[in-house]
Parts: sequence; C-alpha cells; structure tokens
Amino acid sequence: MQKTKTDSENSWTVSVADVDKTTFDLSVKNPHKKDETALRDPKEILDEMKELDEEAAGIIKKIKGIL
Repeated sequence: MQKTKTDSENSWTVSVADVDKTTFDLSVKNPHKKDETALRDPKEILDEMKELDEEAAGIIKKIKGIL
C-alpha cells in the first residue's frame, strides 16, 4: 500500500492480527458500506407475480392459436 494513500469509502485496511488464521478469508467485504437492500412488500411481490402469470398465460394462448 502506498504510504501517501489513505482509506476512502471504497477502500480499507485490515490488520494482519484481524485475519482469521484458520480460514485466511480475504474475500472482498467492505466493512464501511452498509447493506442497503430494499425489501419489497410481500403483497407487491404477489401482485407482480399474478400479473406476470396472466401475461404468460396470454402469450401461451396466442401461441396455441397460431399452432
């Protein structure tokens, strides 16, 4: 690491003492970033599934009509 560079939002340093010596897990997991996964309302998901099912059924009906 360059001595003139400092940690930013997209970088971080880990002390050698903090590395798990049994797994040596060096996977990229920025500890400074929060998990911002927005969860959708279950009703919204079910409504979208119903719409997609109806759309798929319509497409299948059109394909059967062509055959």
